Amino acid sequence: MNIELRFLQKAIEDKNYISFSYENQKHSKVKPLELLEEEGVYTLKILNKTYDFIKMKKLQISREKF
Repeated sequence: MNIELRFLQKAIEDKNYISFSYENQKHSKVKPLELLEEEGVYTLKILNKTYDFIKMKKLQISREKF
């Protein structure tokens, strides 16, 4: 597990907002709910969407909580 995954897990535990780019679209102030691992592939679960961690870029953890 790399350091970005650890920061993402910590953001989920602390209920911090995150921002990231996914397939050339910027997402900001997103509430991460759960980080799932299936056969070595990590996916981030958000309210009604899931994102592949491999395709996420420029991950930023906000200090702001939800």
